[in-house]
Amino acid sequence: METIKEYPKDNLTVLWNQKKCIHAAVCVKSLPKVYNPKAKPWITTENASVEELKKQIDACPSGALSYRES
Repeated sequence: METIKEYPKDNLTVLWNQKKCIHAAVCVKSLPKVYNPKAKPWITTENASVEELKKQIDACPSGALSYRES
């Protein structure tokens, strides 16, 4: 069973599927103020704009990060 965590930001919800994550750290390197694996929660969406989040998520090599717009 897959566990997908959700992190809201305005009209965007960041989705993270831990089972797909290959720990390439593209997210951490591109938006370190948003993605901090040592923090709880490790994704802090308020530290970036919706456009910055979407651009970074589109670069996720494994597809572990995705988003839903409302």
